[in-house]
Amino acid sequence: MPDDPRAGQVPKLDPAAVRAFAAAFDGEVLDPGTPGYEAAAVVHQQRATAAPRLIVRPARAAAVADAIAFARAHGLEIAVRAGGHSAAGHGTGDGVLVIDMRGMAAVRVDPEARRARAEGGTLAGALVRAAGEHGMTVALGDNATVGIAGITLGGGVGYLSRAHGLTIDSLLAVELVTADGRVVTASATSEPELFWALRGGGGNFGVVTALEYRMIPAGMVYGGALVLPATRDVLVSVARLADNAPRELGVLVNVMPAPPAPFVPAEAIGKPAVMVVGVYNGDAAAGAAAWAPFRALATPIADTVGPLPYPAIYRFSEAASRPMTTADRSTFVDVLDDDVAGFLLDAFALSPGVQTIIQLRVLGGAVADTPADATAYGHRDARLLVVAIAAAATPDGAAAVIAWADAVLAGLQPRGTGVYVSFLEDEGDARIRAAYPADTLSRLSRVKAAWDPDNVFHHNQNIAPSVSGIGVG
Repeated sequence: MPDDPRAGQVPKLDPAAVRAFAAAFDGEVLDPGTPGYEAAAVVHQQRATAAPRLIVRPARAAAVADAIAFARAHGLEIAVRAGGHSAAGHGTGDGVLVIDMRGMAAVRVDPEARRARAEGGTLAGALVRAAGEHGMTVALGDNATVGIAGITLGGGVGYLSRAHGLTIDSLLAVELVTADGRVVTASATSEPELFWALRGGGGNFGVVTALEYRMIPAGMVYGGALVLPATRDVLVSVARLADNAPRELGVLVNVMPAPPAPFVPAEAIGKPAVMVVGVYNGDAAAGAAAWAPFRALATPIADTVGPLPYPAIYRFSEAASRPMTTADRSTFVDVLDDDVAGFLLDAFALSPGVQTIIQLRVLGGAVADTPADATAYGHRDARLLVVAIAAAATPDGAAAVIAWADAVLAGLQPRGTGVYVSFLEDEGDARIRAAYPADTLSRLSRVKAAWDPDNVFHHNQNIAPSVSGIGVG
């Protein structure tokens, strides 16, 4: 999108104005040099080291409105942080006012109504655990430490997507604070056009202070991790099996070094492997039958698949919770054939990263059941999402892993279509446009013009406001 003329201009603040704001603010205000500021400024993308001018942690929606008003009155750009997992590091920035939502993380579960309401700073693991106490869950992703607001606003791809759709397909309502300080609830019956845009349009329209979801039964499931040899035949077969499996089986396929986990034999640790992590949400016998073809592909290096409570599947993503210097590139492909699998395995072997994962997320099923124009998520008919991730040991190694990730994307481009907006880094206007069909992007720009005409919320995969729907970069 067009460059923002405010970028790089850090207004000076009157210390007295900051003190007055902090004294009246319902929450915490962190200034550089105050206890807790340094820790609060850290996000998962270590390349996004920055020095925010202020970090505020509101305790309620009205305080979010106060923070927005203060930032606008003093010419400060606004960044919003919940889980802090933005691949682009959008939850921070030099000279910005960061609205850190982690102080608002209350969860309320109504098992009889099968509804859950969680505040905007809630992490996925907290919501999954709260719902899990009642044998239920929300169709989120695969990592416990991501913020529910971030994953939801982008669409939400996870273990239950093929059976129950994206996270946005379980979303009932969103409470958010708009650029002019209003606290608004968007749902199918209240501000429906805004609700449409929030389901895939990212953080362009306001600061989310609460989300309400439909819950899904998910008590004991049949799942875990199956570690197989990293061969072309295995990779192609795993993708084919996952695509043809019952909808109740959702898996995440990782080409990666076998992790130093207790269930992995010592001699296999660090060697290339295909790690299939997933769950069958249903009867254990049916789950065992659904996993059986995967187990038959090759002699497993390790196999933990069996009955487990649904929240336990999140333990396999624990390593991804720590800050790292990473490069991520992704695209959708229709099929993983021998050529694509061979390319991915060769690319994995050439990665300069100290940690590399090539990830396959098999879609279809209930994701495609929802009409393409029902939400702003742009790729309902996509079959497979490929994500290449490499981590450098230090920020100094960023250039090498970025070059590798770009090369993987370039190699996939003849087959690749579009991109999932939640996995975008700062990759330019063309890649943001690739996240949405043209009509969807035009409609989003009109919604943006209605709710944020001054583009106050632009620390994101930005959609420029345009009443005509054509001013989108």
